[in-house]
Amino acid sequence: MHHVRQFLYQSGGIRLTPQQRSARHLSGGEREEISRGIAARESARELARRLGRSPSTVSREIARNGGRDRYRAASADEAAYARGRRPKQAKLAQRPALRSLVEAKLALRWSPEQIAGWLRLHFPGDASMQVSHEAICLSLYDPRRRQAIDRSLTQRLRSARPMRRPKIARRPTGRGIIRGMVSISARRAEVEDRKIPVHWEGDLVMGTRPSTVGTLVERTSRYTAIVAIPDGIKAEQVTPHLTRSLLDIPPQLRRTLTWDRGREIAEHQAITAETGMPIYLCKPRSPWQRGTNENTNRLLRQYLAKGADLRTFSQADLDAIAHPLNHRPRKTHGYRTPAGVYAGLLNSGDALTA
Repeated sequence: MHHVRQFLYQSGGIRLTPQQRSARHLSGGEREEISRGIAARESARELARRLGRSPSTVSREIARNGGRDRYRAASADEAAYARGRRPKQAKLAQRPALRSLVEAKLALRWSPEQIAGWLRLHFPGDASMQVSHEAICLSLYDPRRRQAIDRSLTQRLRSARPMRRPKIARRPTGRGIIRGMVSISARRAEVEDRKIPVHWEGDLVMGTRPSTVGTLVERTSRYTAIVAIPDGIKAEQVTPHLTRSLLDIPPQLRRTLTWDRGREIAEHQAITAETGMPIYLCKPRSPWQRGTNENTNRLLRQYLAKGADLRTFSQADLDAIAHPLNHRPRKTHGYRTPAGVYAGLLNSGDALTA
């Protein structure tokens, strides 16, 4: 392990990539064809047509390698390979004034990004006194550019690491994934028109974390039930209280539930098995898909402040809050109350209509 770390320290933690020829560049074979074409006194345009290249590409190739009298394919190919080698000498190694300024700022514990931004601000028209934050990092860590800057200045960075550790995307662990979820797009079209009063929306209303209560709203009547959840916001803590409240709903008014895509509903399959209500989950960052519940939660903030500890509210307290909310006239009902509309639906038998 010590030898591996020593090897990585020498490379600065930066992987060295081998030099490769781009397919866009002239190959050795193409340069040989250019050399033969020159000997046959072909023009640059004729050579370009035969090679499938631009005439300017061929003319520049000949000009930069001695002209028609001195062009040789082998030496031209070697020169092109040498010009393409990377990295070139670092800008900080070429410009002592810029290097001194960058080292001075690093000594003051400025980050490379702060230095690059400061240089752009103070030298707006002078490209020779500007450098990117990535170039500063490479000059600190890349062994091929080490002469560009004092490597001991890595100790002045926030990480103080002698090797660079690139950011790597974390592999998914499966934690927090809601398994077997059914998207709201699979919900029956009848839910949208609110004509059949058997569909509910639900969510959590947060107080000071981890205190919360659940809300259930019937889409047609806007009748609201508030659920005490005194134990916490994890799925195993929410599930028993939510299940109990759903079972309190008359069976004929209990068909579907639409919920936000939060981790608290991860045990939705157990809730469905107990209550017989399939649970549909909204798309990510789409609270408008359960707009009735969102509007109700906004009304509840008149009674349940964001800074309140909601664990102090008993189920009786929450029922007392839901009562005035359900008996408040609503314009959408012609100023009838949600409780009155809900009672009428329950007594009329409309909820049994498929």
